Amino acid sequence: MKTLKMLVLVVAITFSSAISASTNPVENAEPNSVTATIAELLKNPKVQFNKDMSAMVEVTINHDNELVVLSVDTENKAFERFIKNRLNYKKVSKEVIGNHKNFKIPVTITK
Repeated sequence: MKTLKMLVLVVAITFSSAISASTNPVENAEPNSVTATIAELLKNPKVQFNKDMSAMVEVTINHDNELVVLSVDTENKAFERFIKNRLNYKKVSKEVIGNHKNFKIPVTITK
């Protein structure tokens, strides 16, 4: 009886670990289509930057299938404004986003 209880406990721990490991939607997202959409929206900047700029951009999708910029992790305020102006409230198709709503995407603009 003691062995049976131990076996049931091990099986329960194994399944709970597997279930909790697969519930993070940000890591399971297929970012390729979202990344391609964001890259298209950021093409041809009218603002000229003196050097290469990079930022980590966190976006979410609202109920109207629009991008909403949550944060832009960069030290250059002009670059932050450029990203927010180009991305905020731009429509994206349901095929692009799938079932996921939150994305963290690295953005780099070259000089």
